[in-house]
Amino acid sequence: MTRHDLPDIDRRTVLKASGGAAALVGLGVPGTATGAEETADVAQFRAYWVDGFNEGLYDADEVRSLVAAASDANHNAIIAQVVRRGDCFCDDALPPRTDAPIADDFDPLESLVEEAHEAGLEVHAWMNVNTMWNQETPPEADDHPFNTNGPGSDNPWHSVREDGEEHVGHNYFFDPGHPAVADYLVDTACSLVEHYDIDGINLDYVRYPDHNIEIGTPSWGYNEVALDRFRAETGRDDVPDADDEEWAQWRRDQVTNLVRRIYVETYATDPEICLSANTITYGYGPEAQGGWESTRTYAEVLQDWRAWMEEGIVDLNVPMNYKRDWDDDQATMYRQWNEFTADHQYDRHAVVGSAVYLNEIENTVDQIRAALTETDDGNRVVGWTGYSYATPDLSTFEGERGADEAREDLAHALTEESPDGGDPVFADAASVPERTWKTEPETGHVSGSVSVRDDGPVDGLEVTVNQRNETVATTTTTGNGWFGVVDLEPGRYRIELPAGETRGRRVANVSIETGSVTDVEFTLQGMM
Repeated sequence: MTRHDLPDIDRRTVLKASGGAAALVGLGVPGTATGAEETADVAQFRAYWVDGFNEGLYDADEVRSLVAAASDANHNAIIAQVVRRGDCFCDDALPPRTDAPIADDFDPLESLVEEAHEAGLEVHAWMNVNTMWNQETPPEADDHPFNTNGPGSDNPWHSVREDGEEHVGHNYFFDPGHPAVADYLVDTACSLVEHYDIDGINLDYVRYPDHNIEIGTPSWGYNEVALDRFRAETGRDDVPDADDEEWAQWRRDQVTNLVRRIYVETYATDPEICLSANTITYGYGPEAQGGWESTRTYAEVLQDWRAWMEEGIVDLNVPMNYKRDWDDDQATMYRQWNEFTADHQYDRHAVVGSAVYLNEIENTVDQIRAALTETDDGNRVVGWTGYSYATPDLSTFEGERGADEAREDLAHALTEESPDGGDPVFADAASVPERTWKTEPETGHVSGSVSVRDDGPVDGLEVTVNQRNETVATTTTTGNGWFGVVDLEPGRYRIELPAGETRGRRVANVSIETGSVTDVEFTLQGMM
């Protein structure tokens, strides 16, 4: 596989520290925007989502057209769906190569990285997380997880609904409460980072499924391995109801644990990789629904992305704020979620994702202006992304015109002549906002594992991180025995397991260094 690097220069550092596409003009990199030298101070993330079920990634010509269209719209990033349902639009990552009709000698991700980087664009590898398969016919690859661990296997990985339903249509979903699923998904993300010169991993479907028995009730997660883990940790022996609060929180924690582990382990592979997540924004904003914990995001699909941002285990939040701006109610919903998103970035970044396919171009421009407006608390998101490249406006979605024409019209409206008569929202080229916590880190992270000799990982064990006799963090081991804590100040720490529950070494002294992950392993003689 060919990696694209500037001669004797770290391309990613140049992009972020020196003004993105603007900085590359002086380096003679082809494809950068004319006059970009004058816009080096503009920092704003701008991207299309490019799904793997439509045009964009199927051959070299499509990739070149995609990069050109993104550049014409003064975008600086592409979020490309390379992992759809346990398959990959690539050759060198963990998932098997997709069954989609692409040439045998063509690696879509490799081609996209090379073309996009030459044009000064970031590439974020979009990875569907908890989607397993979605066709009546099984995948061709023998090592696809649906074939190895799907329905009927000795160790099924798919989620089950409370009523026993295993799929919706032909859609099967991974269960994040199964430890082997977590291992597989983490290894998938890490393999993309290890083998391709991507700028980020973009997590989609990082939650429990829709298609619940009742709106507001989280009905999925009844995989037998997950249930057994829940019973072992809580001491219960029942099958909990879907709306059982303890069971709901346990499942919510499984999703958060997965995000945390992907963050830490991809960081260990590449400290500057950007981890982003496409997050849920159903209905009106949280304040209108009675608070964050009353939203369907938190209560139904069990995705606590507000907490992820506060903890710092996501670099870039990309809420899928898919609303029709020509509908007054949905226009209100859109702006309420924008405000909540901007006001809950903590020390990370957020951009607003809108559905260009549900809106005509003038509506999209209005939504972008709204997304970039300062909130009452004085906060702003750092950019915008649109879904999707394949369907750039409502007219295209309804079959009234072609996507190429719509993309040209959208690019013209964004960069040259705004339909509302104002200044075009993307009139100037922009650099990706620098992720200073990655490029100039002031903290470090710790990860580790706890296992019993000859008996495997220890699940649900509390781990404390102490410094100078003060507890600075507490976490719990996952089903793989893994634990992790992010953003610790540099220095010496004691990692401790609870007294009275373990036999063997219970304390480890570690040094945390800026910009790195410190690993620690506990191999116990047994449990009390």
